[in-house]
Amino acid sequence: MRLLTLLIAAGLSAPAAGADVPARPNTPVAAVDLARYAGTWYEQAHLPMFFQRKCVADTTAEYSVNADGTVAVVNRCRHKDGSFDEARGVARVVDGRTSTLKVRFAPQWLSWLPMVWGDYWVIALDEADYRWAMVGSPGRDYLWILSREPQLDPQIRGRLIDQARAMAYPVDKLVDTPQRSQDPMPRS
Repeated sequence: MRLLTLLIAAGLSAPAAGADVPARPNTPVAAVDLARYAGTWYEQAHLPMFFQRKCVADTTAEYSVNADGTVAVVNRCRHKDGSFDEARGVARVVDGRTSTLKVRFAPQWLSWLPMVWGDYWVIALDEADYRWAMVGSPGRDYLWILSREPQLDPQIRGRLIDQARAMAYPVDKLVDTPQRSQDPMPRS
């Protein structure tokens, strides 16, 4: 009888012993100083998505705080043929939390439609110097690794990827973003 009890106990505990460690919560950082966050960021890697399908290199995001507290967004990238693409949008803070924003690139007259707003969560940030950031979303379908410089220190990049993996982002699908342009991107 004792042997049977031990076997049952061992059988019940085996799945728990081999279970995966739970994912780290997918939560934004506590706060972002939007004035310090403003400026140019160089994309280092991203999860594939429809609206970046033609971008092959030199992807940047430029943010500036508007007088009304929203954030102007200008995303630029280089296409395979060498031409540049630009998308302009606006971001707004959600529920007073500056690390949780909604971004829209659709025309302003469509801004009343919920589906034109996408989630933009700052999930990791160099809080001391604002030299790097990682942006995600509640569903883990968006992920960007950003740096103030064209090239991010490989150790920092590795730590950010490890953090995203721990938060259950599909980091095996990350696409590297080369920052190789010697030509300045045209500003419109």
